[in-house]
Amino acid sequence: MVNVLIEHILTPSAPLPRGHYAQATRANGFVFVSGQLPLMNDHGDVVLAEGLDAQVRQALSNMREVLRAAGSDMRQLLSVQVYVADIEAWPRVNEIYREFVGDPAPARTVVPCGELHYGAQVEISAVALCGDSHLTGSGGA
Repeated sequence: MVNVLIEHILTPSAPLPRGHYAQATRANGFVFVSGQLPLMNDHGDVVLAEGLDAQVRQALSNMREVLRAAGSDMRQLLSVQVYVADIEAWPRVNEIYREFVGDPAPARTVVPCGELHYGAQVEISAVALCGDSHLTGSGGA
């Protein structure tokens, strides 16, 4: 049996967990980021960013902060899962997502799911490389 060091990531730079989970878990050169909602702070009441654009940007900013705390960044994303309350919002979500993630884009799943926790319009989770690992593309620009 191989021993694997598992680290739980917790950073005050992103909303703290409101349940029994870690913001992210790091193991074997990977970081697994829990679903990030568009929460703006962790002091008292839940505060969601207002409007779709602001919510997408906040969720992605929260994810970026958790990745940073885990020793990773948006360029090392391998797989992203985007949950949207309304699939009609997808074209705009995709535009903002592209601003944050850039090219080449990682693998991605989009799940239209109806109502999300706290009334959020989007939630985003991801898997990325961490540490000194770097992505190198074999195709595209």
